[in-house]
Amino acid sequence: MTELAAPPREAGTGVKRISHWIGGRTVAGESGRSGPVYNPATGEQTGAVDFASVEEVDRAVQAAKQAFPAWRALSLSRRTELFFRIRELMHDRQEEIAKILTSEHGKVLSDAKGEVARGLEVIEFCCGISELLKGGFSEQASTGIDVYSIRQPLGVAAGITPFNFPAMVPMWMWAPALACGNTFVLKPSEKDPSASVFTAELLKEAGVPDGVFNVVHGDKTAVDAVLEHPDLAAVSFVGSTPIAKYVYETGTRHGKRVQALGGAKNHMIVLPDADIDMAADAAVSAAYGSAGERCMAISQVVAVGDVADDLIEAIKQRIPKVKVGNGLQSDSEMGPLVTREHRDKVASYVENAPAEGAKIVVDGREGDAPRDGFFLAPSLIDDVKPGMKAYDDEIFGPVLGVARVSTYDEAVRLVNENPYGNGTAIFTRDGGVARQFQFEVQAGMVGINVPIPVPVAYYSFGGWKASLFGDTHIYGPEGISFYTRGKVVTSRWPDPATSKVDLGFPRTR
Repeated sequence: MTELAAPPREAGTGVKRISHWIGGRTVAGESGRSGPVYNPATGEQTGAVDFASVEEVDRAVQAAKQAFPAWRALSLSRRTELFFRIRELMHDRQEEIAKILTSEHGKVLSDAKGEVARGLEVIEFCCGISELLKGGFSEQASTGIDVYSIRQPLGVAAGITPFNFPAMVPMWMWAPALACGNTFVLKPSEKDPSASVFTAELLKEAGVPDGVFNVVHGDKTAVDAVLEHPDLAAVSFVGSTPIAKYVYETGTRHGKRVQALGGAKNHMIVLPDADIDMAADAAVSAAYGSAGERCMAISQVVAVGDVADDLIEAIKQRIPKVKVGNGLQSDSEMGPLVTREHRDKVASYVENAPAEGAKIVVDGREGDAPRDGFFLAPSLIDDVKPGMKAYDDEIFGPVLGVARVSTYDEAVRLVNENPYGNGTAIFTRDGGVARQFQFEVQAGMVGINVPIPVPVAYYSFGGWKASLFGDTHIYGPEGISFYTRGKVVTSRWPDPATSKVDLGFPRTR
């Protein structure tokens, strides 16, 4: 394999300790275990994050459980007021949050700011919680009987979140959970945990009571403790498909409500009538933005008919213009991958592609990227087919494959036969074809001349097939439904004509 960046440098004296947040304060870990946190742009270890024991997870859950009755009883108007304050704090501090993301994940600052902005959209949606929790009422369902419905919080909820969006994905979980009246325990990725602690500090500053929001760090020990804890009512997860399946099966086996969003292999179909420049620009931004570490990234282009050669050439011409560098530098357009191990795994797909019958058009291992840190420049692979690892696997890096097919039907068949069903896109000028595509394609999110169709906050995010375990998507209306349960009340009062209370006017039926 072509030699890439040097191995990460050892921790120096500047390594910070990243601890838990329980009951409204920083709590140092006591398990004696921790994990390294790196700056991916330099390869240096910058932090050491405490790993929670089962007992420490229990302390966080008990803090949330103790805070739940008062938080649930808080009026909707007061909760709404708090959410407006949270929104303003997050908005005012988004530059700080973005820099934390870049320093631990590696994404460029513009991507980090975009992540915070998309998370803020969900917080803004939750500012309307008074409207979102309204039930229904039926007067006189039977003689003298009224029936109405209400939605109530579950209790203590938990979130297990991935490294690629360490601020946004937690917002997708804790914001609707708290708005609905639940308390929350967050287990963020151990690779970039600082954003979650900073979030906890901001929530406290906004006036969220102690214990309502808690953060515990860790590995599988902490995850299993969350999934098995008897006082946790619900668990939300975003990550790879194998882990999503494990989370769903383990959590539901322990009686929990679980939404588990898994991996993806997002296809972008380009038809012969498509605008080549638009499609090429979209493919480059969607495949290589955030170094391809997005579950909605386009990782597979499907070129239909004679569009393939022109499209591949257009993408090839654009790749050298993608400036790869430290995410804090203003001219950088793509940063490093999150760890050296992940970078090397992604590079192996490029190395092994020719042996499987594919053609390397642009080799990111030889691209213009810094030698320090965990960098890999964009790669483009042609003639990628089902059965090849570069096609079948969720690479989760800056590697774009191109499959060639003869017809629209073949292209749709590729998408529908793929085990994943997260997102997909089609590029065409034909409205009838686009409408047919959205009708028959088997994926949860569809883009028409939009490469990354992440829904706005008042819809819900989630895929189909192996991209989702359970039946509830995240945030939006389905998020409100997930974090509440319905209750129907049937009421009948004594006939006023028989009451002994003096109403001050004649009684009638």
